Amino acid sequence: MSFDEFQRAVAGGAQAPTGMSGALGALWHDARGDWDGAHDCAQEDKSRDGSWVHAYLHRKEGDEGNAGYWYARAGRPVPAKGVTLAAEWAAIARELVAR
Repeated sequence: MSFDEFQRAVAGGAQAPTGMSGALGALWHDARGDWDGAHDCAQEDKSRDGSWVHAYLHRKEGDEGNAGYWYARAGRPVPAKGVTLAAEWAAIARELVAR
């Protein structure tokens, strides 16, 4: 799946496409305004990718301390000041769909 295909899936489907990782499923739910669904998917995905999305979600929530914990678990730096949530979402999604 390409990034463009993933974005179309976000815009078009009432259900997340099958076969996605928990981390991508979390991004799908987040983009559709379902923070709880996104958090559930991220929390269930015990991989570093799941932790990365989990970190992003807590950053979005405004819980910087919890986000920092999950960025560390993911082995990822906390985004630099000024990096928007939309830019971070896109960067994560681009990397995950490219694998």
